[in-house]
Amino acid sequence: MQKFPMTLPGLQRLEEEHRLLKGTERFAVIRAIAEARSHGDLSENAEYHAARERQSFIEGRIQELEEIIGAVEIIDPASITGAHIKFGATVELIDEETEKQSIYQIVGVHEADIKLRRLSVSSPLAKALIGKTIGDTVAVPTPGGDRSYEIVSVKFI
Repeated sequence: MQKFPMTLPGLQRLEEEHRLLKGTERFAVIRAIAEARSHGDLSENAEYHAARERQSFIEGRIQELEEIIGAVEIIDPASITGAHIKFGATVELIDEETEKQSIYQIVGVHEADIKLRRLSVSSPLAKALIGKTIGDTVAVPTPGGDRSYEIVSVKFI
């Protein structure tokens, strides 16, 4: 069975989503289906079909979350040491073209959220950073051409 590396906060977010779907959303969609059924002819009932589609999504996501949660391998970034970038590292970068500073934490695939600066370990930028250290420069292919970043700091927090 494939294991998924993940931080504890990432696992907690998935578990919370799972609880919400199983505890609240599942019962809400069952009530919506029952309400739509009471309106009569199901073949022309858009409300009923929308509720059934939502139910299908919820049940699929619950199953997906159960598979992911069952295969999680928790990695505590605070327990990692060293100067080289690896899973869990919080990395400060400077774009060599724009001089813009960015900070990202390298996390598991299922907990990545670029808005929260949580970068998937399988992303091109993370792949380029893994194994590098402070002062190194990495080139990352992007749709607009390669971008170069200098690594300013590496922390495991």
